[in-house]
Amino acid sequence: MRSGHYTPIEAGCSPLRRDLKEYIRYGIINLDKPANPSSHEVVAWIKRILRAEKTGHSGTLDPKVTGNLLVCIDRATRLVKSQQSAGKEYVCVIRLHGPTKEKKLRKVLEKLKGALYQRPPLISAVKRQLRIRTVYDSKLIEFDERRNLAVFWVSCEAGTYIRTMCVHIGLLLGVGAHMQELRRVRTGNLGEEDNMVTMHDILDAQWLYDNTRDESYLRRVIMPLEVLLTNMKRIVVKDSAVNAICYGARLMLPGVLRFSDGIEPGEQIVLITTKGEAIALAVAMMSSVQIATLDHGFVAKTKRVIMERDTYPRRWGLGPKAQEKKRMIAQGLLDKYGRPNEKTPQEWKDYIEGKSTPKPEGAAAEGITVLPKEGTAKKEKKKEEAEEEQAAEEKEEAAPKKKKKSKEAAAEEEAPAEEEGGKKKKKRKHEETEEAAAAAEEEEAPKKKKAKKEKAAAAQEDDS
Repeated sequence: MRSGHYTPIEAGCSPLRRDLKEYIRYGIINLDKPANPSSHEVVAWIKRILRAEKTGHSGTLDPKVTGNLLVCIDRATRLVKSQQSAGKEYVCVIRLHGPTKEKKLRKVLEKLKGALYQRPPLISAVKRQLRIRTVYDSKLIEFDERRNLAVFWVSCEAGTYIRTMCVHIGLLLGVGAHMQELRRVRTGNLGEEDNMVTMHDILDAQWLYDNTRDESYLRRVIMPLEVLLTNMKRIVVKDSAVNAICYGARLMLPGVLRFSDGIEPGEQIVLITTKGEAIALAVAMMSSVQIATLDHGFVAKTKRVIMERDTYPRRWGLGPKAQEKKRMIAQGLLDKYGRPNEKTPQEWKDYIEGKSTPKPEGAAAEGITVLPKEGTAKKEKKKEEAEEEQAAEEKEEAAPKKKKKSKEAAAEEEAPAEEEGGKKKKKRKHEETEEAAAAAEEEEAPKKKKAKKEKAAAAQEDDS
């Protein structure tokens, strides 16, 4: 538990208290599949009876096979993939083609444990290629030597063909064998004892509601999807963080209220509200120890959102990181959608990708803070001393460089001054020469006038 303090929001409710329409939308049925119809047919019938938008199942059963078939309705179909890959348990009746001893049969069953090579039967829904499937456990329940019939129980990985396993038992016994009858008794954490219902129950429950408006039978037949997630480790999320996760956001430490022990990074977990509603399946990015000790960072990455968006009100965009993001968008360091561009700092890119390394308390606001550990004070002191020494060395190196730069700057200042002086001298000389030329012209002007008059007088005399 991190903190008991949070502000509850009125939205949402306990899974069992949802109104009937929502209860069915978030519901699952532990169905006892009858023999002869295929799994696809059964699911299509349930969809028509309940008038649901969509339905799915936890793993195909052959038409002749009976037993546990999990049917998911509407929003619960988001859990179908995780349930299809869950472990399965079967009870099988095998017919041997010749006489054998019970002791020998037990040895063969013991031998067929662990990873086994299998090729799907001729009539199967998948491609017939060699593959490996794991048998976790098996035991002989009953053996009839007179009729050459045996009943055994097997717990195996999803996708294991019991029909093929029966053929292998016959080969190892040396007499041959085939599967007579098969029943699935468990899928994941739901078995025959966990509120298993028949097709007749579903039909009767819907008829009762349509004619008498009595919800009790339907609510008993359909279970909340949260039943499938009870065996998973979980994190309880604050109400203010729920809607952000529904939109695909990663869960951060400020949104964590409580968490299970033993969570490890990379492990699949379930995120739930304070009222017990499943929000999403997620992959843990921190261990339980880190969640308890760190102050900031990514806790889990959303894998599959279950809850409908806007079930809880929007409460994001108000924290320090959101404010910083808005500022960066305004400065052009992020594009208008808040995505990194060529101007985005590397620190922000690392933060988005979850690569930011935790820093001690008192570090910059954008870092991830952690609680101080033993010996951190000494390390910090050594780090500070080393930084001071480095700064002093840099100052010493910088001093002669500064002197050299100042001399060069002075020389550069003198050079333009000399150039300006030379220009002024040239200008003065030019002005002096112009003045001398003007004075000489003034002196020669009267002489020229005299010469003109003399020429004019001489010309008059010649004419007379």
